[in-house]
Amino acid sequence: MDTRTLVRIALVAALIGALGFVPPLYMPMAAGVPITAQSLGVMLAGLLLGARGGAAAAALFVFVVLLGAPLLSGGRGGIGILATPPAGFFLGFIPGAFVTGLLAERLRFAPVLSAFLAALAGGVGVVYLCGIPGVALIARVSLGVAAAGSAVFLPGDILKAIGAAVLATTVLRSWSIVASPRP
Repeated sequence: MDTRTLVRIALVAALIGALGFVPPLYMPMAAGVPITAQSLGVMLAGLLLGARGGAAAAALFVFVVLLGAPLLSGGRGGIGILATPPAGFFLGFIPGAFVTGLLAERLRFAPVLSAFLAALAGGVGVVYLCGIPGVALIARVSLGVAAAGSAVFLPGDILKAIGAAVLATTVLRSWSIVASPRP
């Protein structure tokens, strides 16, 4: 990896952390899992950095939080987060960013639509596939109950995927302008 890529990975990891300053919204039916803005950062990580870079940014963020940095929404951090219902969603950030980036690299039709589908599949689908079993295990509820409780997140996550697609395509366009040689 070149220096520019490493800097972008660090910046996107910091962006995911900065999105933790948006206060969480707790819903009674979600078994203690808050609605946060940080999944937007995970989607952007994959869309902006690709599979490997996005997963690296998410992994860096997860590592820093597990070390104790209170960067999760609501000022949470430390290894104890792994014993809470959101643990699966939190750990799902890494494969979610990877799949988002992988699909973003492969889908080459309408840029915003491709980015939206990649963000939806990785940033929502994969993160939910990790998060719902985590809720079921830690909250001691069935997978069906955990999935039904997680449904409250879908409208907001779809909106985040739309926002991530629009933002990422705009940023990538500007990066290509900056990187192109001047006549």
